Amino acid sequence: MSRFPIIRIITKLLIPYILLFALYVQFHGDYGPGGGFQAGVIFASALILYGLVFGLEAIQRVAPPRIIEKGMALGVLVYAGTGVLTMSLGGQFLDYSVLEHHVLTQWHVPSGQHLGIFLVELGVGITVASVMTMIFYAFAGRKHAHDT
Repeated sequence: MSRFPIIRIITKLLIPYILLFALYVQFHGDYGPGGGFQAGVIFASALILYGLVFGLEAIQRVAPPRIIEKGMALGVLVYAGTGVLTMSLGGQFLDYSVLEHHVLTQWHVPSGQHLGIFLVELGVGITVASVMTMIFYAFAGRKHAHDT
């Protein structure tokens, strides 16, 4: 793609807006359309676009595979951790109503329902963005039989 400077420049201009839109979808997903899955896919699409235009090595310097692997686990831990937290507070798995009447209200944290949905959607977003990026790494990094 180094022969196409316009594509490279347009990509550099678009990526911040794609990432900003992903954050918008993530943080407003509990109020309207969107949420963690959509935000994760949008975020990963920005990384994948960067990788398609600038190459696999460039994207792996920006988002190393080791960090992406940790992101996959972190997202699942945030999701499951929210459920374990609600169970430890006396509710059922992902019963956000128990978050309403506990220590969290002393720290001016949003209502229990809002906080629970936010944490679950955050976990989903991190997981989806990481998994989609790792799938791109797997496909973009594979060698053809005639390349060896």
